[in-house]
Amino acid sequence: MRARVAAWVFVIGPILVFMLGPMVLVVIFSFSANPLISFPVRGLTFDWYRALFHNREFWNALQNSLIVAGAVGAISTFTGTMAAFGLMRLGIRLKGPVLTWLSLPVMLPPLLLAVALVVFYVRMLQLPLTLATVIGGHVLITQPFVILIVLARIANIDHASIDAARDLGANRWQAFMKVTLPQIRAALIGAALVTVAISLDDFIIAVFTIGSGNTLSTFVWGKVRTTLDPSINAIASILLALTISVTMLALRLTRYRG
Repeated sequence: MRARVAAWVFVIGPILVFMLGPMVLVVIFSFSANPLISFPVRGLTFDWYRALFHNREFWNALQNSLIVAGAVGAISTFTGTMAAFGLMRLGIRLKGPVLTWLSLPVMLPPLLLAVALVVFYVRMLQLPLTLATVIGGHVLITQPFVILIVLARIANIDHASIDAARDLGANRWQAFMKVTLPQIRAALIGAALVTVAISLDDFIIAVFTIGSGNTLSTFVWGKVRTTLDPSINAIASILLALTISVTMLALRLTRYRG
């Protein structure tokens, strides 16, 4: 038994270090007093965060990210929920293929999807690249997650209570608001938070479809290309904290058990 545990630790340990090590270093260097990102760390300071909070471009990027993430969360949750209820009405033979087509944006390479979106916006629709085009791209890649989460919850709701509400005179809307919605509310909130986390973390689609301006991810990329100081780690740490917090809350609300 001990040998088996030791073998698992020997295999999983290096993998965890490889995956989590860079994130830990990012957080450490965001508090480093060194003017350059290097070891040894000569002291801890909040100066890089202070410098970041006095940077107007950072606040503009943060505002854009929150606008995009909020809009994506609302739109994806609404359309994804409607799609999930529509899929429940399809037969078994149709549900699988339709769900596969709806999930296709998640399976495509992000670079390919970003290029396709730019061509679609600029060449076909002749739209200017703005935050609205970023929102459209993010909805495309987040909606499948909402559909899957809501479908899983719908499959386990008490359909007898919905039928009872209809038998007692409630129309479809009343039955949904008073019976169905309370049963799926946690899943909807969790799905919305998942889409927000994905939107905050996305870079490839954002950098191709935003035109002028920045989101947090593109702002970090711009700073990396021009300079390399610990303020970049401060931005990355803030983005990491936002993403992890939203994801953990979403997993808790959706009652994920692994």
